[in-house]
Amino acid sequence: MTPGSGGDVTVVVADERSAGDSPDVAVDLDRWERLAGAALVAEGAVGELTLTFVDASEIASLNEEYMGKPGPTDVLSFPMDDEPTPGVPTLLGDVVVSPAVAAQQCADHAGTVDDELALLVVHGVLHVLGHDHAEADETALMRRREVELLEAHHWSAPAPPGFRQTHD
Repeated sequence: MTPGSGGDVTVVVADERSAGDSPDVAVDLDRWERLAGAALVAEGAVGELTLTFVDASEIASLNEEYMGKPGPTDVLSFPMDDEPTPGVPTLLGDVVVSPAVAAQQCADHAGTVDDELALLVVHGVLHVLGHDHAEADETALMRRREVELLEAHHWSAPAPPGFRQTHD
């Protein structure tokens, strides 16, 4: 449990990849739990978030089922739409990340696998909390907030040269 200014947040994290999926991409569950928790606290969230790392094939299935898009994607977010019930923990939603897709796209995106995973975790958390990038003003706000959260809780410094939030 991570105490926050808006209350308490809990991040439940799991690596559900098969043994053969991107064995060269290490996933430090504690680290990504801390980053997701820090982002939630910084945003004033209260409740529980699930962060799951999956195979490219699993995220492709989810992408088709829920987004109607074929093929794998890097991150999916599933916010909970239920109204909070007094006395019952608030379920914020689920973030699903594919380390294999992150590794494939990082050179043309965030720059490193580590930075790509960090960006995807923060991006997913922001989506769960209601941020979007359907319109230009929403995109600018979401990207600005991603960088602020990464600088504060991932790099503890300004964004490194070569970091990008858009794909080449």
